[in-house]
Amino acid sequence: MDFHFFLVSSNQLAITIESTSSSAMKQSRVFSSGILQCFDEYFLTVRSFSLFFPVFFVALVHDALKSICHMMTTERERLKRALQHDNSPSASQNSASFIQSLRQMLSEVLKQNAELRTRLSRIHADSSISEIKLLSPVALPGTPSDKNQSDLATSASLDSQVEFYDAADHLDSSFSDESEEEEEEDEELSDTEAPLPPTSHEENRFSNFQMRRRSKLPVPRVESDVSLWSLLCKNIGKDLSKISMPVSLNEPLNALQRLCEELEYSELIDRAVDVDDPFERMVLIATFSVSAYASTYSRAGQKPFNPLLGETYECIREDRGWKFLAEQVSHHPPVAACVAESANFLFWQDMQVKTKFWGKSMEILPIGVVNLKLPKFKENYTWNKATSCVHNILGGRQWVDHYGEVMVVNQTLNVTCKLTYVKSGYWSSKRHEVFGVVQNSDGETVHHIFGRWNEGIYSGNSLSAKCIWRPGALPPDADVYFGFTRFAIELNELDAEQAKLCPPTDTRFRPDQRLLEEGKLQQADAEKQRLEQLQRERRKKREEDQLPYEPRWFIKQTLDSRESFLYGGKYWDLRKEPGFAKLEFPKLW
Repeated sequence: MDFHFFLVSSNQLAITIESTSSSAMKQSRVFSSGILQCFDEYFLTVRSFSLFFPVFFVALVHDALKSICHMMTTERERLKRALQHDNSPSASQNSASFIQSLRQMLSEVLKQNAELRTRLSRIHADSSISEIKLLSPVALPGTPSDKNQSDLATSASLDSQVEFYDAADHLDSSFSDESEEEEEEDEELSDTEAPLPPTSHEENRFSNFQMRRRSKLPVPRVESDVSLWSLLCKNIGKDLSKISMPVSLNEPLNALQRLCEELEYSELIDRAVDVDDPFERMVLIATFSVSAYASTYSRAGQKPFNPLLGETYECIREDRGWKFLAEQVSHHPPVAACVAESANFLFWQDMQVKTKFWGKSMEILPIGVVNLKLPKFKENYTWNKATSCVHNILGGRQWVDHYGEVMVVNQTLNVTCKLTYVKSGYWSSKRHEVFGVVQNSDGETVHHIFGRWNEGIYSGNSLSAKCIWRPGALPPDADVYFGFTRFAIELNELDAEQAKLCPPTDTRFRPDQRLLEEGKLQQADAEKQRLEQLQRERRKKREEDQLPYEPRWFIKQTLDSRESFLYGGKYWDLRKEPGFAKLEFPKLW
């Protein structure tokens, strides 16, 4: 009796489901056939068992039939609800809304591309170098000049901007001309950056020409057979910033220059100055803080030189509208301070870095706060830095990861952006991801930002997000030139005109770093050991004389129970008059 009821019910269920839709019919047939097949096998097995226990057999069959009928009834109701949902007006409305959002997103993309094409055309039109005077590189004492090392090209800053604009998708040629004519009438972002005000005759002479900057390093990276394993095994758990490393593990840049490299995408700050909405400004400033990590993606295999105490670095970029100064203000613990001045902003920080080796990885812990001031709005921004980790340093493909929380705060308006750098493994799908929320003073979320620190940052939701920033493309042969970006290639460049104006403590005069750039590993290693010994002797002399070290360009202060170093304001004045050639400096090399 029960078995007959099961067959009748199953047939009625199949007929009911078959009348719904073709997709639902396929699912129901698979489900029904599977249930019947399982029951047949179960029935045959239990029937053989029933020869000995007939009463028990009847109870088992009854329970099994009840369970199966309940399962099929539940499945029939689920399919009914699914079919009703597909045919409901709300589903059609959601579909229409989704199509409308796609159209809106496409329209925004086309608008952005039209703007980028127009700006790119202006960049190409303004990048004529026919009247630029070529400067010969300066020959450092003790290092023979190489005629082939000055392979120069047009300013890499222009190239970087071109690469940034080329990152956007191209418009279809069938309607590109029409779109460009229409979008030229719209408001565009300013491509010009405010030049630095003239401060002296020498600085005017320095900035009256557009300097041609090199497009690659003198020689490709020279491989070394130094055993990293034997070196690091002796220092597991130690702070590697206090350990002398072979020069082959370095890149031909200094940690002071790495601080300057954080300004590679300073145009994000300039864009923020042109925005009146404080929350949109926060989106741009937070994106700028993320952009500082973009260059680390291709440079996990080497570390910068540790600056000597008193070592300095200056960088004047007329094309970007700022000038930068950095100094190594402390040796134990190692602390570097820097400041960048522009007509649009004032940027400064003092940063201490601790590094530790944990077997297969090396962790980098930055200690300090980054500060940014926008004079136009009288706003002050601060943020901390994420933790970095270099993986597979003893073997395999090395890669870098940044993780932790970074809080960007507008101290004036109490607008915040909490950024989360996602910690991931080698095969993680969330590798290099970062996301954040911009909140007002009441803690209400105003904007969402997300992306990858090595690919780009977007604002909005996933369907209609707007691209805020994308990193410039690497040079074609970056893999053999330390993975440097175009901006990084320019940082250690020194020509004869600049050499006359820089102090002798500038890191571009440092011989071991210059020798590594030229591919001379043995000479660079010997020079590095000599410079470190000179530094030890200077420190011993100060201890004997009981003279504390005082930084030359930065002033030590205590703010919120933390020691910090602020710019003293004398460097550029003394550069103007009487000039660094007439001042005394410690002999660092």
